[in-house]
Amino acid sequence: MVAKRTFRRVNPLALAVLVVLWERPMHPYQISQTLKQRGKEGSVRINYGALYPVVESLLNQGFIEIVGAEQDGNRPARTVYRITDSGITEAREWLRAWLSEPEKEYPRFMAALSFLPAVGPDEAVGLLRHRVAVLDKRIGEINQQVEPVLSWLPEVLLVESNYEIRMLEVERDFTTELAERIESGALGGLDGWRRMNELVTKYPGGVPPAVSDAFLKEWGVPTPPE
Repeated sequence: MVAKRTFRRVNPLALAVLVVLWERPMHPYQISQTLKQRGKEGSVRINYGALYPVVESLLNQGFIEIVGAEQDGNRPARTVYRITDSGITEAREWLRAWLSEPEKEYPRFMAALSFLPAVGPDEAVGLLRHRVAVLDKRIGEINQQVEPVLSWLPEVLLVESNYEIRMLEVERDFTTELAERIESGALGGLDGWRRMNELVTKYPGGVPPAVSDAFLKEWGVPTPPE
């Protein structure tokens, strides 16, 4: 007998399937449409093609089970699933873990910030200000989507949108401040940053190691290990 693979709680779509099936049995199309109808596309990537492998994985783990099929005219029958007792237990434990324990994530913006000196200060200011404009637009779009829905849907079902707006506002404010500090010269290390970009411009084929090491030492940055 082949042992089950350990289930990893990494896919939000799998959690979404469990929670939706907790309400009542559904077939995959109903699951996807229910999530979209409730505006969960902003917090869970709902891809119909990816839904079937997720459902199959949950079925193999015993978290859901087949209870029948629905026939709509001449269309192929749709398999209907329901959550099992172990699925309910898993959903609860999964939610408790994700709600209570912060997890280290690696956003692309953070990665880009860590290598910020690879572009010039003036260009960086322009890029950051463009990001602020995009963030402002996104915040406005979410507010426009959420406000009408609040008139008929309980707020507790939209808290993820409130979270997204707050996080976008924090990122916008941070990005605005960073651009202003670069522009005003208040950001520490700015002189070295400018010198670094002068070297990159001077040596388009690559800064010679001796020149690079001398600059890094002067700037107080460790050179690559031998």
